Amino acid sequence: MTTRNEPYTRQSSLAEQKLYQHWLKLVQVEPPNRLIERFKLLFIEGGTYPENEIMQALDEIISAKDAEAQFKFVLNRCCHILINRWQIHPQQRSTIPQLIACFEIQSTHFNRSFRHKSVRCLRELIKNFRQTEQYTTLQRLSQAVTKTVAQKSEIKTTPLAKLINRYPYLYDHCLLSEDSTYEDQQAIGKMRTEAQRNYEIELSQYITHQVRQIQVARQRPEEHPKQIIRPINNPTLLTDNELFSAVKQYVGKVEGAYSYRDLAHSFVTHSSQTRTYKDLKKELYAYLTSSIDPNYGNRQFNKQLYTYLQNTLPHNDSQPVSEFLIIRTCSNLLNFLVVNNQKQTQHFVFIDLVANLGTTRTVGLLLKLVLICRKVKPYLEKRFSILFNHYESSVGDAVMWLIQCLENLNIALSIHFGAVDLSYLSRLK
Repeated sequence: MTTRNEPYTRQSSLAEQKLYQHWLKLVQVEPPNRLIERFKLLFIEGGTYPENEIMQALDEIISAKDAEAQFKFVLNRCCHILINRWQIHPQQRSTIPQLIACFEIQSTHFNRSFRHKSVRCLRELIKNFRQTEQYTTLQRLSQAVTKTVAQKSEIKTTPLAKLINRYPYLYDHCLLSEDSTYEDQQAIGKMRTEAQRNYEIELSQYITHQVRQIQVARQRPEEHPKQIIRPINNPTLLTDNELFSAVKQYVGKVEGAYSYRDLAHSFVTHSSQTRTYKDLKKELYAYLTSSIDPNYGNRQFNKQLYTYLQNTLPHNDSQPVSEFLIIRTCSNLLNFLVVNNQKQTQHFVFIDLVANLGTTRTVGLLLKLVLICRKVKPYLEKRFSILFNHYESSVGDAVMWLIQCLENLNIALSIHFGAVDLSYLSRLK
């Protein structure tokens, strides 16, 4: 499987190239509704297509010996040729779910022509496509461009998958598949940047609005603030109290007079003088456990963390500290604290942290790691994408703890890695 930074480089046949060029040409001149009709006719109905050479190219592809293994890549590429173009134009994005919904259509067209065997084979391949990673990724993309409910009462009965558009930091990992091309990655990257920018603007406006309401209430207690200031909706799925508690946690002082940023800066400065990797692990243990409630940490967590660190790259204990060792250690810790990988989805430690520390402080613990080693931020996002994918069919009421974590992480990453500036809140009384 390719990484997100290494575009897929599968060799295409001449028939596949003909198919791709066909869609690349049409997407520049035909409206989305017409393209969707063409798509259904060629791939879903399997009927007589206007361009006979394209129909013949498809027949050649589906009759190939490796069609069962390779067709999913061909079909996914055809979808993304259209999707990538439509994403550029906001007014056309609403047609993306319509395209992906084509795969749910059960064709009733019975073909008696000489292509009967080809059509039957095509429909079997389409049926199999609905069981692939490529199709799952397309479905998530459909949800990402669809406006979802924003009220907590409605979220309780909403599948987690429908909330993907709320979390731009998951896009790179949830909306790209193993065969994603450079163009696909660029399109999703732009989509992520736009969604993140919009979220940060809404978050900043709402926080400023709420602060202004409080100030007006103090200055003019005889008047209701909402009568003076136009209301703005909370852009998160947290209550106002939960939201302000999270913002206060990630912006303000968390340990004495120090914020998360202060603590990270102090650790990085001090560790630069650390002589050996073994000493670094001891300092890292102290750095992380200082945020853990002793009543919880002393039961078993601190011991688990200490043991895990001791067993992390022990053959390097006498080596000098290097960036490589710091990155490896922080990424391994994220495996321990959140979830390992897609094949090992156990996350008992994470659930235990959330149950005992709460979502805000648990995300704060993860934030401490990312602030001392910013290169593992994508790795943290990947851990959460694994949890999202694992629970995506669950309704909100069953995974409210995870939704709370996703919302808190959105806030924490926006404050420390985005353009939103809420530092003024730490100066308010």
